[in-house]
Amino acid sequence: MGNPASVAHGPGLIGTFINIFLYGIMVTQCFMYFSRYQSDRMWMKVLVSVLLVTDTLNCVFDIWWIYDALIKHFADETALINSNWVFSTSPAIVGVVATIVQLFFAWRVKVLTNNWAAVTLIIVTALASVVGGVGSAIYIHYIPAFAEFQRFRAIVIVWLISAVICDCTVTAALTWHLRKHKTGFSNTDDILNRIIRLTVQNGLLTAVWAMIDLITFLATPTGLHLLFNIPLAKLYTNSLMSSLNSRTGWRYQSTETDRKSQNIELGSRRPDLLNLSTVTRPEVFISVESHQMVDVNDSDKADIEWSQTSSNHAPSVKQPVEAM
Repeated sequence: MGNPASVAHGPGLIGTFINIFLYGIMVTQCFMYFSRYQSDRMWMKVLVSVLLVTDTLNCVFDIWWIYDALIKHFADETALINSNWVFSTSPAIVGVVATIVQLFFAWRVKVLTNNWAAVTLIIVTALASVVGGVGSAIYIHYIPAFAEFQRFRAIVIVWLISAVICDCTVTAALTWHLRKHKTGFSNTDDILNRIIRLTVQNGLLTAVWAMIDLITFLATPTGLHLLFNIPLAKLYTNSLMSSLNSRTGWRYQSTETDRKSQNIELGSRRPDLLNLSTVTRPEVFISVESHQMVDVNDSDKADIEWSQTSSNHAPSVKQPVEAM
């Protein structure tokens, strides 16, 4: 079989690199979220904080495992062919993180669609996913040899298939609801199309990635599936954070759309007001004069008397020109 490290630690090392890269994106998105959405509900802030802490622990454990196997136990074949307790935390954390994100989307589906059938399916498959992830971690503790991981393939199938079904259900429910509520106005429908694309991209990305993970696990007895399994938690957290942070763009687009729609509506009523942004109304301006006591000579008195006479005949109420 060649170098024992190539069985699991080669793909595991690449998966760890991808995991750390996605963790950097996750940290950036969390910083953007706490900077922009300070008025969000407290439970949402707690949710994001929990996911950030969990992702951090996941990265620490993955780095710890790969360092312990390849550096501390260099050339130790026994350490290379067997896993340890640090490695067994990975499927448990992936299952927990995925379930938290999926339950959040279940809440969103409930609020938007009120479709209890879809919500129930999402919750059931999400709970089955976390059971499968934790169960896989327990099996790894009792069967540490990488070459024997096929012995608990049943629990892995339940874990990843449940995750795929859950992600597809979330994507289908949200997409169906958004497409059903299109207004027929191009600007508003463009915003809905952007939301639909984001929903499909996030949901299908995690579903396809989990399916590839399962296929590689079942197709080969080596640890090739670790390349896809280790970064899976970061894909879920990044999909959630991209959904939360994209609300700023939707709000801006909605504001621009409302402004343009108002201008078009005004223009349809009166063609000469096509570019008006405000509705004009009569106003009254009151002019207050200030007088200063100064010494003047005889030559200026005639000018002052003439200016006072002119101002007495000026109107005190003025009608402003209609603002454009």
